[in-house]
Amino acid sequence: MEALLSVNHLQTAFDTDQGKIISVDNISFSVKPGETLAIVGESGSGKSVTALSIMRLLGKGSRIDGGQILLDGTDILQLDERQMRDIRGNRISMVFQEPMTSLNPVFTIGYQLCEAIQLHLKQDKKEARATAVKMLRKVGLPRPEAIMKEYPFALSGGMRQRVMIAMALSCRPQILIADEPTTALDVTVQAQILQLMKELCEEAGTAILLITHDLGVVAEMADRVLVMYAGQIVEDTDVYTLFDEPKHPYTRGLLKSIPRLDIGAGEQLESIPGAVPTRYQSLPGCRFYNRCHLATEHCRGHLPPLEEKQEGQWVRCWEVGKSADGNLNRSEEGTHDES
Repeated sequence: MEALLSVNHLQTAFDTDQGKIISVDNISFSVKPGETLAIVGESGSGKSVTALSIMRLLGKGSRIDGGQILLDGTDILQLDERQMRDIRGNRISMVFQEPMTSLNPVFTIGYQLCEAIQLHLKQDKKEARATAVKMLRKVGLPRPEAIMKEYPFALSGGMRQRVMIAMALSCRPQILIADEPTTALDVTVQAQILQLMKELCEEAGTAILLITHDLGVVAEMADRVLVMYAGQIVEDTDVYTLFDEPKHPYTRGLLKSIPRLDIGAGEQLESIPGAVPTRYQSLPGCRFYNRCHLATEHCRGHLPPLEEKQEGQWVRCWEVGKSADGNLNRSEEGTHDES
């Protein structure tokens, strides 16, 4: 199946008082129709900036420095702002982490829903209202006609997130980008929102790009997973392999830090020491070097490429794939298209 979205060698930078900082560094991946691809990693790893780069919603002082973002073969980085407005909300929609900052507090829910529907589906006011009510009912909100008249502050966090999902899916987009869609919600509501997204996207054949730091959400939702660290992809594999056979030391550290039922009362969860480096583009070697228990002097001075260590599993690590005699396997065969 051909890729619906292909990101090739994407690089995004921020201009700061200390100079240019590269937030997303030469990453490549693709999303197929109907697929759910999760991007995971700590805060500061570049996940949300990747999503905002695809939507071309980067703020002042930030820019895309290089690469391609192909939607059905068209490089959207070459489109003007008017053409991008036609794509946003129509072919690619986004659900943000905190719906209160995404919904306009001075307009009713109905006004905001209908505005998007009229803009992209070219429906008149009456048709747009009927579509909006239908979508609110689909996302499980009671009394949708009454909610149309409410302002965002009158709704709970879970209800606002359902409104955002209704708005995002009302135009039946090809891709839904969900940036930490359940972070501010309690566990029960989280499960409901995830199930809702899954069902609605399966019904419409919509692909999902899921940005999260929660590996429980990844296990529930994803088909394939990208693990990001310090602006780079360090592991790329299917969700089953990620949990059964994680290879990168960072991925293993993330998995070991998850609370589990089989841990005894006196046992402590493992943690990854240190923090994600900020000015990581100046580091000559592996960016995980200072936090990795497997690191060698070679890792300090040489950046590992993203290589296929076993079929369908790409890993950026010198130590993974060491041969039995202790020599490093640095074969360039099968190197990922990012390098």
